[in-house]
Parts: sequence; structure tokens; C-alpha cells
Amino acid sequence: MAELAVAQIGQFREFGFTVVENLFDARETAALQAEVTRFHSQGLLRNVRTRGDGATPSASETNLQLIPLYDKSDLLRALPFETKVTDVVTRLIGDSFILHLDQLFLKPARSGAGTSWHQDNAYFKIADPLMGVAMWIAIHDATIDNGTLHLIPGSHREVFEHGRDPYSNHHIHCPVPEERAQAVELRAGGAVFFCYGMAHSTRDNRTDGDRAGIAFHFLNSDFAAADLLKPDRTSHPYLTGPSASGGEREYGVTVSGTWRSEVDRVLAT
Repeated sequence: MAELAVAQIGQFREFGFTVVENLFDARETAALQAEVTRFHSQGLLRNVRTRGDGATPSASETNLQLIPLYDKSDLLRALPFETKVTDVVTRLIGDSFILHLDQLFLKPARSGAGTSWHQDNAYFKIADPLMGVAMWIAIHDATIDNGTLHLIPGSHREVFEHGRDPYSNHHIHCPVPEERAQAVELRAGGAVFFCYGMAHSTRDNRTDGDRAGIAFHFLNSDFAAADLLKPDRTSHPYLTGPSASGGEREYGVTVSGTWRSEVDRVLAT
């Protein structure tokens, strides 16, 4: 198992999140940054920010999203199978679990728009919000100035009323007690693990550098109802447990154990 301290597991249970600094080393982080740059240069990201009508793209603010990721990058397809990831997730939500979804948000320099407050469980509605966890990876240094992730500790015990977000072409949002909000500043390569009930948002990026975050969502297989698994991707690989095949069953190739070689490949191109 990964070296996840007992205190971190307790923090996840009590407050709904925990932080793992330097989960990915400098080479791994550089490879992730290179893939984000490639996605951006190839025009794969789309602006989900609207003018306030939920439909018309904003000309002045940009919140770039790409979903899913597994079919566009062998590196990112391999990442959730990496042992240090599955070890942490196992300690948080138990064995066996699936990859529920993967997505990227990029906030461009000076015009980057945040993602409004919401709880993932407002979309997914699993019975126990602690049985789903998002791993939010800081692809670049994430600071208060460039709009890092903000959380409401303990909000997994509350259900906030959600409605359509007029500043997004498909998101929902909710009002929260912002006086309880906590900003999580992270060096690139660090990760925040927060449960499906955690109210969270990101803020605007008005600095001179781009800031990206990649999120992988993992779901305990006991809560993986069929109606949850339709949107956004064609397969939801089992990462642990008796149904896990290392990706062979879902992708037709063995993905488990390829993370390091994929990092080398990306950095060599």
C-alpha cells in the first residue's frame, strides 16, 4: 500500500478530503504537462464558459474542458492503474473499485474562469458519498492567485440544492457557506482526494501562466449502478478486485504496469 498516513484517512472520513503532496515526481509531472500542452495545441479542449445564458460561449472568459481522456492519451489511460494511485484509493473507498470518469480543466492565463460550487453527488446520487472519490491532480502549481481548488470541509454530510449554472453550457451549481471555504494550494504533481459529497469549486486565473487540473473519479463497485455508467465514456475498467483485468477486458490490451514506460515515451517525443 502507498504510505497514506492514518491521519490522512481520518481526515478523509471526518472532513471529506485529504491531500497527498508530490504524488507524482518531476518526470511524471513533466509528462502530464506535455500531454496537456498537446491537447491544447491540437484544439481538443472546448470552452464551457458562457455569457450567463447557459448557451452562448463567453468571448472574454475561458474554462477549457476535455472529457474523457483515456481515449486520447495512452499516458492518461495508464495513470489510474498505477499502483501508488490504486493503493491510496483502496485505503479511502475500499477494494474493488472502477474508474468512473476522467476529465481535464485548463484555465488560461489572464482569462481563465473558475468552475462554480457543486457537489459531484448531485450528479451521481450514490447512497454513501464517501464511496466515491475524485483525485484532483495539480498539473501546474495551483495557488490562490491562479484559482486553485476550494473546498467546504465537512460538506459531505450536507446536501445543497443545485440548479443549472448559467455560466456553463452543461454544469450545475449550488450556494454554499463560503465563509467555511478552504483553498488548497498545491505544487505541480500533488493531488487532492475528495469524496463525492464534497462541495468544491475553482476560482478565476488572472495570472500570466496557464493552470490545469486533471481529475479522475473512482467509485466503489458496490455503488456502480448501471445508470451511472452511461455518460462520457464507453468503458469503466475495474482497477482492483476480482473483476480487474489490468485493462485487458475493457481496452483489449494490458494497461496495468505501463505507466512508467508511457512517461518515458511522452518525454522522448
